[in-house]
Amino acid sequence: MNSLTTLPDISFTDKDPELILSEIISKYEKAAQVTLYQGDPVRLFLEAIAYIIAHQRSLIDYAAKQNLLAYATGDYLEHLGILLGVDRLKAAAATTTLRFKLSTPLDFPVLIPAGTRASDGGNGLMFASVEDVLIYSGDTYADVQAFCTETGEAGNGMIAGQIKYLVDPVPYIAGVENRSATTGGADEESDESLRERVQMAPESFSVAGASGAYEYWARTAHQDIIDVAVIGPEDEPGNVYVYPLMADGKLPSQEILNLIDGVLNDEKVRPLSDHVFVQAPDEINYHTELIYYIAHKSATSAASIQKAVAAAVADYELWQKSKLGRDINPSELIRMVMSAGALRVEVTQPQHTVLTGSQVAIAGSDATVTFGGLEDG
Repeated sequence: MNSLTTLPDISFTDKDPELILSEIISKYEKAAQVTLYQGDPVRLFLEAIAYIIAHQRSLIDYAAKQNLLAYATGDYLEHLGILLGVDRLKAAAATTTLRFKLSTPLDFPVLIPAGTRASDGGNGLMFASVEDVLIYSGDTYADVQAFCTETGEAGNGMIAGQIKYLVDPVPYIAGVENRSATTGGADEESDESLRERVQMAPESFSVAGASGAYEYWARTAHQDIIDVAVIGPEDEPGNVYVYPLMADGKLPSQEILNLIDGVLNDEKVRPLSDHVFVQAPDEINYHTELIYYIAHKSATSAASIQKAVAAAVADYELWQKSKLGRDINPSELIRMVMSAGALRVEVTQPQHTVLTGSQVAIAGSDATVTFGGLEDG
């Protein structure tokens, strides 16, 4: 599939105000057989007309471009999406698993109603159970899925055990805690993500289990999914393995995998002959270690170059983990560090490594970045 970014830039109107003014004045002078000098009242009037025309042409160009996928934004992009049955994904709430506990086993079941809330007692965010759950006679706890009562990314990142305060008292319940980190919260889908899904939408029309169709449907599960690999091994006919990758190169949580599994195994999506398995990508760890040198002539800018190099290394590690199957490429690291101002770069690690479509390269520890000094360039 061709990228929208490779399309040539287009313009529906000439919007340059200087050219518009020059054309208006030239035509007036020719028609009236006069010369309009600076400060001439007629020239001032024509300058005002030229400004209005330039503004109108800009609006015309903008309106026309909103009919094209590469340029459309906001509500205009949503109108293009609806033509292919694609809606913008709404903000999603973070999720986790709550464990409600008794202090001692009882000889009768205890009901924890759906909507029972718990919090970490600090940031004001609460998580509510999604369904009724029973702690059966003789047991001391029960687990249930819970969603943050507020949508967005704010609910993400609470570690296991951090949510431990019961907001809604329940008889006999002595305590509560989250058994997994909170994940899955997301703000409303961005234009960039929606645009990409609209472009992919025709793939969803296939009913033959095409990889593009599985990728499209997987992306509809959550707006933070930035890449999907779909693999059907030749020695496993009928088996389809789907590997999603999240924003910033994060691996999907079990809750996200469950969401995708539910979408792909819907009877309207999955061909009857396919067996779909949704799994986290295989994490391939590497370490970044390099020495770089700065030219003597750039000595006065050495401090800013050092900061730029550190940022370039961080950008490289983000770039490396932002796509599935992207080979570990030290040449790209060298290019980015030299673009930051380094004269020469010696990379010890990583080594070039070929990855499969189900793998993602993730830096395993803090980078070792050493300034080797100044050299003649």
